[in-house]
Amino acid sequence: MTIESFVLDYLAAELHVPVTGNVPSPMPASFVTVEQTGSSVSNHIPRAEIAIESWAPTRSEAMALGEAVKQTMAGITEHWEVSSCRLRTFYNDSDTETKTARYLSVFEIIYLF
Repeated sequence: MTIESFVLDYLAAELHVPVTGNVPSPMPASFVTVEQTGSSVSNHIPRAEIAIESWAPTRSEAMALGEAVKQTMAGITEHWEVSSCRLRTFYNDSDTETKTARYLSVFEIIYLF
């Protein structure tokens, strides 16, 4: 298992929208994508940077979904595999190509597998 798939499975079980690794086709009204965008190891402890995009029909709905993601990710450390989860940034990142509202959350996660 990878940290990306762990986060994807965790969010899919907790959120009430589709959670995928890629933008689905056709696109549902609201959904979340998860992507590992970086990693490092320090003193044999792995860290990952995980980008989570919250997509919705309007900017306010995308922001609300992003807030739900942030709240949900705060609980991921209840799993023994994750020792730390820190929000690094959260901002509007609407998709100009599809004209879809989107918020981006980036987390730094320290994990144990």
